[in-house]
Amino acid sequence: MLKFYYHTTPNPFKVALMLEELGIDYDTVPVDTRKGEQHAADFLALNPNAKLPVIDDDGTVVFDSNAILLYLARKHGRFMPAETDGQALSWFFFVATGLSPFSGQAVHFTRVHTDSAYATNRYEKEIARHYRLLDDHLASNEWIGGSDYDIADIAAWGWVAMAPFVLEAQGGLDPYPNVKAWFDRVNARPAAERAMALRTKFDFKQEMDETAMRAMFPSNFD
Repeated sequence: MLKFYYHTTPNPFKVALMLEELGIDYDTVPVDTRKGEQHAADFLALNPNAKLPVIDDDGTVVFDSNAILLYLARKHGRFMPAETDGQALSWFFFVATGLSPFSGQAVHFTRVHTDSAYATNRYEKEIARHYRLLDDHLASNEWIGGSDYDIADIAAWGWVAMAPFVLEAQGGLDPYPNVKAWFDRVNARPAAERAMALRTKFDFKQEMDETAMRAMFPSNFD
């Protein structure tokens, strides 16, 4: 059975949604990042980058959420844009290299390290710019990739679910009505409801104390 190494953060939720959409039986393996379990030797053997998520598909190990989505879409022949559909792939990588990491950096510099006004301003403005681009795109497209629901939507869903937190100072998704309408369409899918249910399946460490900071941002303590 496929093993899904998981934490309640946005990138694993992309994979949870994909697995539920595909109807794959899987075993969820919790990895508590605030306790530093991602730095254990057995986990580093799966992903030397010490990040979640990871899958072990009967001996085929894949890490990085977007690589996992591509792997599963190609293997199962579902939710993968046609090779000639450059726009759909472009928006998938817009999410992978833009919306996702800039959301993470916006959280870090507005919630964790707030000492740099420059960094806070940069990432607040950049994530707002990414959401404006996505909102403009969705004004004339039902799904992020175009007319079909695919891995671009699945990739975005995990992070957009965090928009009330990431974009709290801007009013969450309120300034982006087209993104909000798209998000509601994804949430209406039964697979999204099942993926969201994972939030309460395991008890993860909640405190962002020094142990958690050292586990999640080890380079800051070198």
